[in-house]
Amino acid sequence: MFDQEDGELNVVIGVLFGVIALVIALVVGLGTWKLRAAEAPAPAAAAAVADQFADVAEVGEALVKFYFAVGEAALPADASPDIATIVVALDAAPEKKVLLSGFHDETGGAAVNAEVSKNRALAVRDALVEAGVPAERVLLRRPAVTLGGGDAAEARRVEARVQ
Repeated sequence: MFDQEDGELNVVIGVLFGVIALVIALVVGLGTWKLRAAEAPAPAAAAAVADQFADVAEVGEALVKFYFAVGEAALPADASPDIATIVVALDAAPEKKVLLSGFHDETGGAAVNAEVSKNRALAVRDALVEAGVPAERVLLRRPAVTLGGGDAAEARRVEARVQ
């Protein structure tokens, strides 16, 4: 009689431990999933960043060039006159837009350089919008690289073309 009760008790304890193990696995899995979801950029945010760049060819010489320090994306302190030059040019030609092209030198890794180049162009765009230029009149080209032989300081720039 006790042997049958021990067998049933073992089955109940086994099922109970199985349910507990499944609950623990579920909690750990959900926690891991939420952490990864929080670290990954939202699809809408990633799409918004990708939509910022236009596939527009550069036409003519740059109206203004903004030069940046190594690894820096903050707009230089002496950029105000150049921002004003772009605003005046856009006011004179209401049908035109400004195309910003970011560049970088060859120091650092490719991914970091692309990000710094993009952030430089975004800093110029933000300054133009703050100066009253409608955001739809500011186009960004994908970050570009300056290849070999040139001055590294010249490579760390954003060019603005009104076209």
